[in-house]
Amino acid sequence: MVELKTADQIEQMRVAGRVVASALIAVKKHASVGVSLRELDEVAREVLRSAGAVSLFDGYQPGFATRPFSGVICTSVNDAVLHGLPSDLRLADGDLLNVDCGASVDGWCADSATSFVVGTPRAEDLELIATTERALAAGIAAAVPGARLGDVGAAIGEIGRRAGVGTNLDFGGHGIGRRMHEEPHVPNGGHPGRGLKLRPGHVIAIEPWFWHGPGSVYLIDEDGWTLRSTDQTRGAHAEHTVAITPDGPEILTTRG
Repeated sequence: MVELKTADQIEQMRVAGRVVASALIAVKKHASVGVSLRELDEVAREVLRSAGAVSLFDGYQPGFATRPFSGVICTSVNDAVLHGLPSDLRLADGDLLNVDCGASVDGWCADSATSFVVGTPRAEDLELIATTERALAAGIAAAVPGARLGDVGAAIGEIGRRAGVGTNLDFGGHGIGRRMHEEPHVPNGGHPGRGLKLRPGHVIAIEPWFWHGPGSVYLIDEDGWTLRSTDQTRGAHAEHTVAITPDGPEILTTRG
């Protein structure tokens, strides 16, 4: 069941969104060559702790995972394209890092992700990140009252196709509210004019993620969580929690 949120409930989600945005800003600022993923997790953990927020990730175990997640952020490096567990791995010059964070405040949730390069960037990594951000912006722009989820997915997928990057539809966006994952599923591809009609009060997490080159497939690492590309291509991920309002889409996790 897809629930509509009231204006007061969306305001509560804005509070959670600001905490998540602050955590991602702090992590990006702290990330540098030689810093471990576990250290970055502690940076985000302190932001959440200081704000009285609860992590949506720590202890979470969906059906595909072999054990609960241990961390408040996903830290996916290079060919680890999604759901990377924080570890003692230390960042190296040129690493492409995807960071995902979710938190709740007083029972209301927000979820967001960003990708960036540590140290000296490769031009192709910067382009992949830019493509992913363009796809996120296109998906958000399509999320207007009266539009359908297929319009959102089609807008994201078109950006990926034009760029010639790999797209996977197994994992995508989702509804969000009192729980991190609510209905509906928000695909990163699709057909315009199909799917749920968006109405004011819907809140969704829109999250494109792409790989270098077409046709990439993934495997789940031995840790039971990290999705890794089988051909060692790098991935980028971007996400915002978005409320559908009478005036159009509003990003609740904006990082300024």
